[in-house]
Amino acid sequence: MCGIVGYIGQQNATPIIIDGLRRLEYRGYDSAGIATLVHGGKIAIRRAEGKLINLENVLQTAPANGNRGIGHTRWATHGRPSETNAHPHQAGGIVVVHNGIIENYLQLKGMLQGCGHIFLSETDTEVIAHLIEERYNESGAFEVAVRAAFTELRGAFSVAILCEQEPDLLIAAKVGSPLVVGLGNGEYFVASDIPAILSHTRQMIFLEDGEMVVFSEAGMQMSRLDGTPVERAAKSITWSPAMAEKGGYRHFMLKEIYEQPRSIADTLAGRIVDDQSDAFLDGLRLEDADVQSLERLYIVACGTSWHAALVGKFLIEKLARIPVEVDIASEFRYRDPIVTPQTLTVLISQSGETADTLAALREAKGKGGRTLALCNVVEASIAREADGALYTHAGPEIGVASTKAFTTQLGALTLLAVRLGRARGTLSPAEASALLLDLVQLPRLIEETLELNSEIEKVAQAFMNARDFLYLGRGNQYPIALEGALKLKEISYIHAEGYPAGEMKHGPIALIDEQLPVVVIAPKNATFEKVVSNLEEVRARGGKLIIVTTPDGVAELADKAEALLLVPASSDELMPVLTSIPLQLLAYYVAVLKGTDVDQPRNLAKSVTVE
Repeated sequence: MCGIVGYIGQQNATPIIIDGLRRLEYRGYDSAGIATLVHGGKIAIRRAEGKLINLENVLQTAPANGNRGIGHTRWATHGRPSETNAHPHQAGGIVVVHNGIIENYLQLKGMLQGCGHIFLSETDTEVIAHLIEERYNESGAFEVAVRAAFTELRGAFSVAILCEQEPDLLIAAKVGSPLVVGLGNGEYFVASDIPAILSHTRQMIFLEDGEMVVFSEAGMQMSRLDGTPVERAAKSITWSPAMAEKGGYRHFMLKEIYEQPRSIADTLAGRIVDDQSDAFLDGLRLEDADVQSLERLYIVACGTSWHAALVGKFLIEKLARIPVEVDIASEFRYRDPIVTPQTLTVLISQSGETADTLAALREAKGKGGRTLALCNVVEASIAREADGALYTHAGPEIGVASTKAFTTQLGALTLLAVRLGRARGTLSPAEASALLLDLVQLPRLIEETLELNSEIEKVAQAFMNARDFLYLGRGNQYPIALEGALKLKEISYIHAEGYPAGEMKHGPIALIDEQLPVVVIAPKNATFEKVVSNLEEVRARGGKLIIVTTPDGVAELADKAEALLLVPASSDELMPVLTSIPLQLLAYYVAVLKGTDVDQPRNLAKSVTVE
């Protein structure tokens, strides 16, 4: 959940690390710190509570320049946000930054305290530094001490480590949490995520679990933690650094909302086979016979990706006629799911590093099932471990509240449903061709939907002071109600609930009065008349209606709403993409008007790499 950056070379490490941390602040921003080897081989540590700017201010008055160093931006797990709990943590000459959780830190801490070690923080990370120091005192060798310490640690974690006694080395290792190595010209970089180092190099190596890298000016040596050498070719990353910048928008979130026409087009690029009325998914790694043998699908995800999974259930069951169960990743493995070789488990994660989703993948594979990763980041852990991978190609998403990642997941799930349906013979060529044609038109329809921007800003002004919101939808629009409510509460801190419209009278109707805005998602489809009946129940109790509909629904709805937001019509399968966009903009403008931190909402981080 935290961000790590490391550097070794001939340049001043401090500005490189600070720049990298700035690009990783989406992973956590409770505190930040940096450690560099300054002249004379001494390690200088600077830390600050709060956002990265506070650390930059510390460095203005107390510089810490050197040509190798490690840095960290924190999302608190063990210990409250404070300067004392900020990384890096030091024990003797050992300095550590860490992402993840050490599950057995209390046992190790007790053992180390018995050996005379004194702890200064509330974190589990400090245990790593003391444990390596203890093993260093026994062996007298930095690399040996790190390997020995890692045999005693339990959990999911990645680290970068410096040692005053061996100043020529920087060591990094990964067990569960993401870590990428960047290769420069006589210099090396290490980071939790690609954007942190992309402005310095495009040549990157993704560490696997249980791997360690020892960097020096002479080169780098990669190995397993047991010492077995590892060789792996670097991959060239095609993202440009500018893709991770705001591009003139006030916030990353707004930029990413407006990137959705392009990102959807990138998701579809090269994957629609016109002459065969089919989707070409080269990473699927399932032959038609494999698809025909499937008896069940699980779709497993967290947060926004779980809402995409719920839409995916509608798509796959309708087009491919395979029973689909949708699970929250943190619950999946604890219910002992029934998985067989005829089961396909689809794991959805924007980052491809979500710890709960990764654990679910391993559960499904361990039971002998097939697995498919649907994610945005090439070579992420989930994509590497799954049997197949379907990338969304949305580009970097920096805003913590997911927008373009969500809609590209819906696009990718539509392609998957088409491919499964064609392979099973449940979707005719004509039906597939019509849906794929509508899919190709989707970027243009998203652009039309974004023209609601100024209208939605006015709606936000009218309702920004509400204490609660209720979102209602039916069928494949119910997950969009959930997603709309999540977006609002994530970034505006207003309580919001998403509900199936037909369930309103089973509880939520008691909340409705003249103070409650109710957002109803009501495109003109098979459930339209039912939804109209539901919103009449809201009107009868004085609720303030904000209705998202299509132009053919205006006649029935024009006199019923405080605000009517019209999105263009498309296939029912694709309407969730279009109806989600006004809800993204509504949440964004309410948050802006309330003055909250849109891109970095409190208590949240972009990539949840701990359970």
